[in-house]
Amino acid sequence: MKDCLFCKIIAGEIPATKMYEDADMIIIKDIDPKAKNHFLCIPKRHFKLLAEMSEDDAVLVSRCLKKIPTLEKELGLENGYRLVINQGDDAGQTVFHLHIHILSGQKMGWTPA
Repeated sequence: MKDCLFCKIIAGEIPATKMYEDADMIIIKDIDPKAKNHFLCIPKRHFKLLAEMSEDDAVLVSRCLKKIPTLEKELGLENGYRLVINQGDDAGQTVFHLHIHILSGQKMGWTPA
């Protein structure tokens, strides 16, 4: 998508601090962190919501989810981490390209809005 912020980051048009990249995904530091460590795992294929996933997209998300734990040391996940996928405006999704928030580096409680 030509106007998508994450597609532009993936294409190298907008700089980001890359923590990991392969053919399927990129993992970058979040520019507005909500935890000591806050990264975004962004699939390289553009789709907005889980409800819009094709079978191929579901396989791609599965590969992303399987890769995250293998980066334990690089991302500081040793003591545990939280994964969040916001879906839509009410959930706080601000970039409509599916992405997975990876939060770690501190104790986290549950605080409903």
